[in-house]
Amino acid sequence: MSKVQILAPNGLPAREQLSTWQGAGGGFGGQLERWQPRLQTVDAALLPNLKLGNARAEDVTRNNAFAANGVQLHIDNIVGHLFRLSYKPRWRLLGITDADARAFAQDVEAWWFEYAEDPVGCWLDVERKRTATMMVREAIGTHTKLGEVCAAGEWVERRGTPMRTAVRMVSPKRIGNPGDRSDTDSIRGGVEFDRNGVAIAYHVRQLSQGGFGLGSGYASEWRRVEREAANGRLKFIHVFEPTEDGQARGANQFLTVLEQSHMLPKLQHTKLQNAVVNAMYAATIESELGNEAALELIGAGEESVSKIAQYMMAVNSFNSGSKLALNGVKIPHLWPGEKLHLQTSGNVDNGYAEFESSILRWMAAGLNLPYEPFARDYRQSTYSSARASMMEGWRYYMGRRKVIAARFATHLFVLAFEEALQRQLLTLPRKASRGFYEARASWCNCDWIGAGRLAIDGLKEVKEAVLRIESGLSTYEKELALLGEDYQETFAQQVREMNERREAGLPPPSWMRTQELAPDQTEPTE
Repeated sequence: MSKVQILAPNGLPAREQLSTWQGAGGGFGGQLERWQPRLQTVDAALLPNLKLGNARAEDVTRNNAFAANGVQLHIDNIVGHLFRLSYKPRWRLLGITDADARAFAQDVEAWWFEYAEDPVGCWLDVERKRTATMMVREAIGTHTKLGEVCAAGEWVERRGTPMRTAVRMVSPKRIGNPGDRSDTDSIRGGVEFDRNGVAIAYHVRQLSQGGFGLGSGYASEWRRVEREAANGRLKFIHVFEPTEDGQARGANQFLTVLEQSHMLPKLQHTKLQNAVVNAMYAATIESELGNEAALELIGAGEESVSKIAQYMMAVNSFNSGSKLALNGVKIPHLWPGEKLHLQTSGNVDNGYAEFESSILRWMAAGLNLPYEPFARDYRQSTYSSARASMMEGWRYYMGRRKVIAARFATHLFVLAFEEALQRQLLTLPRKASRGFYEARASWCNCDWIGAGRLAIDGLKEVKEAVLRIESGLSTYEKELALLGEDYQETFAQQVREMNERREAGLPPPSWMRTQELAPDQTEPTE
């Protein structure tokens, strides 16, 4: 007698199947049997289709309004209107006092704003089109679309500024193997590596001066740019967030949502055409002509042209002479045997809004954006749900600001700061025990203040900030940074305003008189 076994729907013994990970097996009913992806490195999965993926991402952001909005949300929330430097040298490691560090920081911040944020000169940009903030904004937009940021540090002689340091923004699309050759152990995706996997050079494709209407704008020449000079000065900036060891290039954020982003506009166009067709005819007139008579009129019989012309002339004469009205309202008087049918437009939505919303939620999840600002849809939001969504988005924005925007901006600062010290536009504190090259990281430690956090209910947000400060859980520096402001500038401005109001004979602002109007109540002592 054979042994009785209980089989699963895929024909395997139930106990054997239940003892393994179902996700690594055939699945219930064998749904996963044909799903056999290969184990690959991130470069093996990304680099063969890198150009096509980037081209599709750029096409989507040009022609899909929601995708373009997704890029702009990254720029506005991560960078904002001004990417402000908050210079913080590590004074303990440098052998200076806190007071010396603050005084030096004020000089450095003033110099940086004068040089890097000059909206007229734009001296930091090789092309003199961008301020430092504009360069960081472009970097975040490029990183969102293409997954990485590239720039080249150059030395440019020009009048109007003693500084020669300038940075050229380089599109990641220009980075590639010379001659479009295949990847090797030493060069992958246009990046040249040493034996430890450290990038040592980049191959940049040159631009073509003509043929923009027919060609791609790229020439057939590549230029090799070393990453660093002999003294350690950076010559090429490449910023992205790797997800695996050995990764050469960054992956753009649209790769997981390209299919949905590409089809959504087509779906909208089809729905729009459907609505137009449905609304095109307000009414139709149905005739009771028989089949033979109708065929004869439209050309099935002899002398059809003259007959249909006579018929249409008779109908037109009848309709033009019919002018029945009741209290100014026209009454249709039809040709004998005709019926009037008023056409009502079908349901234009018919569940389309919910379907579109599901696609937009998919796209928002793939781009790590809150759904409400991404879709511009706040209809179903409450205060709690909207705030929770915004806070989740804010946490993501802060990570991107620290890892991408701040790193890129710090690279710009280090290049310019080094030259400013050499030209004695800035002077290190005299008591410093370590020079610039001995403690580059300590001298170039920066925080960057970008766009402030969105306040859904301003009063509640202010109360929350006050409670955090009063309870010792936060500081004015942190709370004002959440608003996109520098606390030192705010305090200095408040002092100036207090003095000016006092000199003008105006009462102090209400926030200054809080203690006077409502003094703290102390507990009586026995």
